[in-house]
Amino acid sequence: MRELNGHKVNPANDTLTVQVLDEPGSGGACHSYEILGFDTGSNESRNADAEDSGIYQGIEVLFQNGPINEVGVNGLTHEALLAILIDRLEGFQSGPYASRENAIVLTKLQEAQLWLQKRTRDRMARGVEGTHQR
Repeated sequence: MRELNGHKVNPANDTLTVQVLDEPGSGGACHSYEILGFDTGSNESRNADAEDSGIYQGIEVLFQNGPINEVGVNGLTHEALLAILIDRLEGFQSGPYASRENAIVLTKLQEAQLWLQKRTRDRMARGVEGTHQR
């Protein structure tokens, strides 16, 4: 297990611990992360009506592990996480916290999303999407 520290910049981020829980897979990337150091009990957005409405102090993030054609969809994708970040920044930009810095980050995240989608479309056109083939 190793710890990531690239997010540490202010008291909120300094409190969060991000751990890599697995070793890199065949593609060279890890698939399991854990984020600790927060308490959802005071978060008004927590879904208290959900069947499992417990208070969390950490969360495991699992990314897709293995070719979709072989193992099915078994984890998150980069695109899904980027979509969440893009939505949040679009919200900030439409509200009282709009800023030049947020606009730049939003543009870069949208650009990253486009490049990942281009990669997927190219792989689909080659008939190798969902496999370990190049």
